[in-house]
Amino acid sequence: MQSYKRLKGEKLLMANDYNDKVSRVLSLYQRLMEGKVVDKEAEAARYGVSARSIQRDISAINNFFEQETEKSGVINSIEYDKKRGGHYLSQIYRTRLTNSEILAICKILLDSRAFTRERMEHILDILVDRCTPAEGKAIVQDLIKNEEFHYIELTHKSEFVDKMWDIGQAIHQNRYLEMDYKRTKDGAIVKRRVKPVAIMFSEYYFYLTAFIEDEDVKADFDVIDDAFPTIYRIDRIAGYKVLDKQFKIPYGNRFKEGEFRKRIQFMYGGKLQKVKFRYKGSSVEAVLDRLPTAKILEEKDGVYTISAEVFGKGIDMWLRSQGDMVEVI
Repeated sequence: MQSYKRLKGEKLLMANDYNDKVSRVLSLYQRLMEGKVVDKEAEAARYGVSARSIQRDISAINNFFEQETEKSGVINSIEYDKKRGGHYLSQIYRTRLTNSEILAICKILLDSRAFTRERMEHILDILVDRCTPAEGKAIVQDLIKNEEFHYIELTHKSEFVDKMWDIGQAIHQNRYLEMDYKRTKDGAIVKRRVKPVAIMFSEYYFYLTAFIEDEDVKADFDVIDDAFPTIYRIDRIAGYKVLDKQFKIPYGNRFKEGEFRKRIQFMYGGKLQKVKFRYKGSSVEAVLDRLPTAKILEEKDGVYTISAEVFGKGIDMWLRSQGDMVEVI
């Protein structure tokens, strides 16, 4: 009888200890999530336990965070900072995109038609499998499968991503690039030695923007000075070599890719110019989105007078495509 009572008492004591530990861990968890600093010694005194017990509690919470990372795509980590006087929850980083973000990216990729079918399928598989929260994978796959099945790759059918990375390295290191380039107008292979400054994407293709150094070659281009780069489709670069020689561009004269992007249409190179036209279509927003530098000068009876600053002759192609909705001034 006495042994039975003793056993029962021990079980009650263990249950109380367990409940106390659960309450202690939950309290620590809540305060950490609220951004408070936890002092291990103070917590030990508060709960009447050793500092080692509090350390085990903190480790248990950290283990829980690690397990949740795989499910939620969020990294939480308890760190110690002597200056702050204890343990705290470090900044939260999202490691995965949301279902809606992945779906949007997949749709943009498919619409771009930028890669071969094999490369596109590879990229989409990785995006959906490794970057999408588990509960949304099947839905995202279902929403893109038809478009992926009917995907039509571009006529050049060439792999160029490794080439693009090498060119990117040359840009990063300010190294000259020698290349054999297949011209669009006649298919002839020409040699170029250029200063590569940016990689851009537009209308299905990736492009290299670069400055030509050869004065004889420059003479054949509309570009007449170092202020304006020339543009090359990366898939048309038949051969290339990144040279050891570096070029220098003063910081104040560095190529501003974002500013160039706002002023270039259909990646047709050329001089910087200003255009002015009247627009009488149904969506002036579409014009402003197409021409980021555009400004509405006047609006009268639904007709807008617009000016814009642009590079090259691509703007002529766009203006002609608008038909009667545009009158060039």
